[in-house]
Amino acid sequence: MEENKHKRRVHYSGKYPKKFEEKYKEQNPEKYGDIVEHVIQKGSTPAGMHLSIMVEEILEFLQIKPGQQGLDCTLGYGGHTRRMLEALAGEGCIYGLDVDPIESKKTVERLRNAGFGEDRFQFRLINFANIDQVAAEAGLFDFVLADLGVSSMQIDNPERGFSYKIDGPLDLRLDPTHGQSAAQRLHSITQEEFVGMLVENSDEPYAEEIAQKVFRKMAAGDPMDTTTALREAVSQALYKVPASEREMMVKKSCARVFQALRIDVNSEFEVLYAFLEKLPGILKPGGRVAILTFHSGEDRLVKKAFKEGTKSGIYAEASSDVIRPSAEECRVNPRSKSTKMRWAIRAD
Repeated sequence: MEENKHKRRVHYSGKYPKKFEEKYKEQNPEKYGDIVEHVIQKGSTPAGMHLSIMVEEILEFLQIKPGQQGLDCTLGYGGHTRRMLEALAGEGCIYGLDVDPIESKKTVERLRNAGFGEDRFQFRLINFANIDQVAAEAGLFDFVLADLGVSSMQIDNPERGFSYKIDGPLDLRLDPTHGQSAAQRLHSITQEEFVGMLVENSDEPYAEEIAQKVFRKMAAGDPMDTTTALREAVSQALYKVPASEREMMVKKSCARVFQALRIDVNSEFEVLYAFLEKLPGILKPGGRVAILTFHSGEDRLVKKAFKEGTKSGIYAEASSDVIRPSAEECRVNPRSKSTKMRWAIRAD
């Protein structure tokens, strides 16, 4: 029987690698803090990490006090949760929810290692559409946060298929253990349904051309099962766009196509509808909620729910305008540029 030989880590050429799997220094902030800080300061997100957005603005609004009970509906990397836990100053508890079994496990471990035990932090692997189930167990909440963005850890990992920029399986599921992948979804719908998906979920102006190219390629036997295959189909569909504009338009269309598929695969609008409908019922009188959105469809739903809730007396107050990240935050974290924050306060 052969002994298991120790394998040395493959060293990348140069100081800053390009491939995700080679960026092991970026993924170890405790050990390589200088590398991580350098990556952040040049306006990038370190591999395997996520830079929490609008943390100070969220904390300023939530006005967290020791002894309160809070809910982070989308745990992600845990940056928001950690700052909220620190604001509790060792008194009270926060429940964190997520559907991603891969990243949430790492996040819970980080928070435990930071000293937040089960008496201060509880995790539930559950979709935030089911916040009523959590409230039935935990009771009502003093403050609630929902960050509707996809975490950078998911975007940057080629195995998850969230980015058109890197080759990988066309998956796009937040929970890769359940439901159809984006590739399977494409093969189960009609061309007309795909057009409707692109228009409804991302306002794609070239929806007809892209859908036609994708379905022609699949009909010809070309498997649309990788991020590269879909990106190339989008690029080919925009061949009539003037050469001087094509590269930028392809990038924008690719981003919208991947967004539309991600929203569909994860039923994101349906989840948000359910969340907004159940939200008033899990808040204590005077309870505060902040929601971060990242595209117009989400923001419209949140704005409408808060406006109607205020008119009906469910909410005592709600934001009339969106709050956006500062120019400095956008510089350090370009992924924050599209963020919009809205808030509401439950009536007494």
